[in-house]
Amino acid sequence: MGVGKTATSRELKKLLPSCVLLDGDNVWDMEPFVVNDDTKKCVISNIVACLSNFLACPQFKNIIFCWVLHKREIAEEILARLNLEGVRVVQISLICSEHTLLKRLEGDISAGLRKRDVCARAAAYLPLYAALPAIKVETDRLTPRQAAEVIAGL
Repeated sequence: MGVGKTATSRELKKLLPSCVLLDGDNVWDMEPFVVNDDTKKCVISNIVACLSNFLACPQFKNIIFCWVLHKREIAEEILARLNLEGVRVVQISLICSEHTLLKRLEGDISAGLRKRDVCARAAAYLPLYAALPAIKVETDRLTPRQAAEVIAGL
């Protein structure tokens, strides 16, 4: 939320050959927005199904999956359900300072893209990323294109 996942992923898609992007936010696009055991199970199943289909398609050499993965267990559950034989998985967490995060979110709130409650949730997630087994890319001073170039270089 607010670190640049979607914008960076869209730029990265342009840089990597034979690439497809799954933004996890798209499978949460519901009204009303409800997070409970049933919707979590449904969303994870849909993500696994979509990623499985991408993995099985010989057209795709690179699959970008972006989502708020602030808990190791979420990523582990998804990865455990995928056939990853011959697949190189690179886990990356985009991070930024709380100041940058809140500034970006305020811009989204002003534009009507997010609701005010996102600020507290997003700030609470920030420290959780330090414990994740992922490469960290700081986005404070990077445009989405620059962050994508850093990731593409990995």
